[in-house]
Order: sequence, then structure tokens, then C-alpha cells
Amino acid sequence: MITLLPDHVANQIAAGEVVQRPASAVKELLENAIDSKATDIKLIIKDSGKTLIQVIDNGSGMNEVDARMCFERHATSKISKADDLYSLTTKGFRGEALASIAAIAQVELKTKKEDSELGIQVVIEGSEHKSQEVCTCPNGSSFSIKNLFFNVPARRNFLKSDRAEYKYVLDEFIRIALAHPDISFSLINNEKEYYKLSKGTLRQRIVNLFGKNYNSRLVPVNEKTDIVNIDGFICKPEFSKKSRGEQFIFVNNRFIKSAYLNHAVSNSMEGLLQSGHHPSYFLFLQIDPAKIDVNIHPTKTEIKFEDERNIYSIIRASIKHSLGQYNIAP
Repeated sequence: MITLLPDHVANQIAAGEVVQRPASAVKELLENAIDSKATDIKLIIKDSGKTLIQVIDNGSGMNEVDARMCFERHATSKISKADDLYSLTTKGFRGEALASIAAIAQVELKTKKEDSELGIQVVIEGSEHKSQEVCTCPNGSSFSIKNLFFNVPARRNFLKSDRAEYKYVLDEFIRIALAHPDISFSLINNEKEYYKLSKGTLRQRIVNLFGKNYNSRLVPVNEKTDIVNIDGFICKPEFSKKSRGEQFIFVNNRFIKSAYLNHAVSNSMEGLLQSGHHPSYFLFLQIDPAKIDVNIHPTKTEIKFEDERNIYSIIRASIKHSLGQYNIAP
């Protein structure tokens, strides 16, 4: 009665966990580009990513063997043993993303290493290798994902309107662009360029993403302790909003969702916020990778902390200290 699932079926099931919508594929491709040490990354989408998602980077590129291997399940250059999970410095590590994407889309990869004269072009459709040949292309990699969910029409029907899906893509783009102000990014949707971000400081990146009026709203937060180092900005309380818009917490440059740590920020501004309003903030936590576990959620947006209560207290205290230092609170 019990039989092994064929690989292409197993990949489609895995894809359901990793790739829920175009934005999921955008996140995985952008993170791979960052892990390849790229300094310039371009994201091109059509129909909010349903028809095309293309990520072009000037990173390290791949040779012929790696260009094929990267689409195999659990094939990764980032870890080699289980212990590596507790000293992670890269974004991706499980080797599931490209295999999952290739199972539910038509994928074309062009890649070239700096010391090679020619690059490699690999074409895959629904986990099936269609072709692999040499090509001329610039150093780095270009991944094109066409017709996401073309072979899983039921999943495609679950996607929302172009406008809603574009918002999800934009959220992922902004999170990654914020975490890496030292990399230039551009975003093109339906042949119109929406963002062209040059490398610079975190303050410059925030202003370029959210508008010039943010410059005067930002209060620096800076705290170094044995448990966690905190850097970034909190917006002045008078600019709080009714929606939870610009609330960003990054741990070791990885965007995370944590209601508990968000509460630490709100709590630190108690008495300064209007009722029903929420503060905006851009906080970067640096923590010893051995003290956190990022491998508890398929999309890696949730993290398990060894010392969450102390981190809560330090965030709260460091924001209160900043607000006092800049005469915003007593």
C-alpha cells in the first residue's frame, strides 16, 4: 500500500510550503543573490510576478556542475552538517527553494563565473531538465521564472489580484533592500522602473524607500551588550500611525516577525503614543548565531531565541534611552 512519491510530486508538495505566491519566489531569489556576494541586484517582474520574475545579480556565478545541482532538492553550498545550522551567516541554507520553484514554473538560469570565458544556460520546466548549453552572459547569475504554478492551476487560482500580489512582492523587496543598504537594488514592474536604490547608509536607504520627510522623523537607537547589539532608528512618537506600517525588526540582517519584540518597542513608548496608534521603527539586532534557531519555519521569518526575555528588556531600555537622549521623552 505504501509507495514512494515520484520526485516531481514530492517537489510540488514541498513547493506548497516554500512558494505560496510570487513574493515567496522573489524572496528566495533575492536572498540567493545576496548570498552570492552581489553588489548590484535587479528585480524585474511582469503581472506582479505571475508571468515573469527575473533576478539579475553580479555575484560569484556558478560553474556547469553547480548550475545543474542548484535545482536538486537539499542541494546547498551553505551548510554541510547539522551543526552548521547554529552558526549560520547566510540567508538560505536548506536547498529547497530552487527545487520547489522549478517544480511549479518554467525556469531559465544563465550564469557565469568571473574566471570563465563562457556561461551556462539551464532550462527547466516543472522539474524536468529541458536543456543545458554554453552561452554568452555577464558575470553573475540571471534567474527567470515564467508562469508560476503553470502546472498547478488550482494554486494559481488562489492568487489574488495583480495589485495585491504586487504589494506582497514590494514588501519582500523593501525588507531585503533595508537589510542591505551596501547593495544597490532596482525594481521594474511591467517595464516601469519603480525603485533605483544606490548603495549608501541605512538612513539614506530608509529615505529613498519611504520618502524625504522621513529624514527628520528618525531617532537613532544604538546599544551594545553581551547578549545583543542593537542599531537602527525609531520614528518620533508624533509620527505614529493607526496602521502597523513601517515596523521592521531584523536579526543578523534577516527580517523577522515577532509580536513579543514588537510589544517591547510599543511598551518603551508608553505614554507618548496616541491611543490606537503604532510607532514606526527599523531595528537591527546582532546576536550570536548559536543563541538563535532560524530553522523553525519554512519561510524563515520566525526565530527561536535562547534569551528572549532579556532581549525584550534591552530593546525597551535602549529605545527609552534614545528618546531621553534626544529630548523626546523625559
